[in-house]
Amino acid sequence: MIAFVGGLVLLVVGYFVYGRFVASAVRPDPNRPTPAVALEDGVDFVPMPTWRVYLIQLLNIAGLGPVFGAIMGALWGPQVLLWVVFGCILGGAVHDFLSGAMSIRNNGAGLPDLIGHYLGPVARHASTLFILLLMLLVGTVFVKGPAMLLVNLAPAEAVGEWMGPAYVPWLKTQYGGFETWLWIVMGVIYFYYVIATLLPIDKIIGRFYPFFSLALLAMVAGLGFALLTGRIDVPDFTLKNLHPGQTPAWPLIFITVSCGAVSGFHATQSPLMARCLKSEKSMQVVFFGAMIAEGVIALIWASVAQGFYHGSAGLQAALDAGGPGAVVHDSCIHAMGMAGGILAILGVVVLPITSGDTAFRVGRLILADYLKIPQKKIVNRYVLALPLFAVSFSLNFVNFKVIWGYFGWANQTLAAVVLWTCTVFLARRRSHWWIAFFPAVFMTVVTATFILVEEVGLGLDPTLGTELGIAIGVFVGVVFLWRRPHLPLEEDRAAVEAHPTDAERSSDSLAC
Repeated sequence: MIAFVGGLVLLVVGYFVYGRFVASAVRPDPNRPTPAVALEDGVDFVPMPTWRVYLIQLLNIAGLGPVFGAIMGALWGPQVLLWVVFGCILGGAVHDFLSGAMSIRNNGAGLPDLIGHYLGPVARHASTLFILLLMLLVGTVFVKGPAMLLVNLAPAEAVGEWMGPAYVPWLKTQYGGFETWLWIVMGVIYFYYVIATLLPIDKIIGRFYPFFSLALLAMVAGLGFALLTGRIDVPDFTLKNLHPGQTPAWPLIFITVSCGAVSGFHATQSPLMARCLKSEKSMQVVFFGAMIAEGVIALIWASVAQGFYHGSAGLQAALDAGGPGAVVHDSCIHAMGMAGGILAILGVVVLPITSGDTAFRVGRLILADYLKIPQKKIVNRYVLALPLFAVSFSLNFVNFKVIWGYFGWANQTLAAVVLWTCTVFLARRRSHWWIAFFPAVFMTVVTATFILVEEVGLGLDPTLGTELGIAIGVFVGVVFLWRRPHLPLEEDRAAVEAHPTDAERSSDSLAC
């Protein structure tokens, strides 16, 4: 319990203390017009109230990530709490805040354009393809995943009996390795994704997602209350149970638990909300604050998974029997009764869908920025979105485990690239660049080691792979330190000249 409460306190203090320090590196200016105001188009650049933008950002970056990921991470015991708390404060929140701040200071630019601007044109072209593929993987995972959960809740036999016994054989007919009933559910989800991707952001996402976010927070608050009141016991944080003897934590735990700590997917979502924020003074609460809230969600779920099943052995048995979805359902029922069960079903089915549609939306915007196709006309949105859905549909015929295995590594590799982009962004401003530098080195080591030692990569000896991973991370860090004095000084000059802050009025170091 001490570790759980201490983690909550650290996350809250991290927001108010470290969050303010990180924000000072960018110097938010409430008098500077944001892209939402300056470039409003009624489709993607739409000013919205801060509370609404915050809740959408939280839902976009969360979904089931800090739930399922934290549950899987709890297999490594209470040590996962260390990664959630310190990874969130020192890595994830910095990553999310700076990716949003960079977008705001660059006219709402998407992530590939930001990477290209700060790391060069080659990085821009490579990151465009890489991020687009990642968005397709995310979207596909969040089509098939919720669809399979829905089919498990309402199998073909039950639906067929409701429709009529004659429909049962048809619903169970196999096409491409899946039942017809699963294809129907996936088709409904795809249909919704098409609508949400094409419509202006304030029509569905801006209108309904804040309420889904509140449902997520209500579910987590109920579980947090159960933990604090002893309804669910939290295992003691001791050296004996720090690592219960499952698969070695390094580097798997840092790939498995991404949302709630550090996740590259978040950097694709921050520009979406950067195009809706009405004032720079809200950057800390929306970007840094939403990530801290996600850290709290992950902290609670990791503690619940450990406590409800009395350790890693019980949790492993539960996962083998019903997967993370069953863990969510059973623990919510225990903590909150039938209301908890309803929230659990909402979380397991609806929340991943709300991340899937924004993944496809980001994919459309990435193509629009890269090909310079305006998005105000809906026909232009169709031209870009429909091919994305066609590719995603074809990915459903690829082994799901293969897609998921590479998704985790690709997600954290993107986080490393974004953190290096943030480092250059701050270094050009001569402003606390080290707050992004050290997390960037760490995530480079993690992702390099993972692809070197795991079966999805080269499968090297863990000791050798770790040594090579550390060498790669250190090498990249040394190269940056060597190049840093040669980095051009830069700020979004036109905006600075139009709305300089006090610090910028007293210094000419930000001129290009």
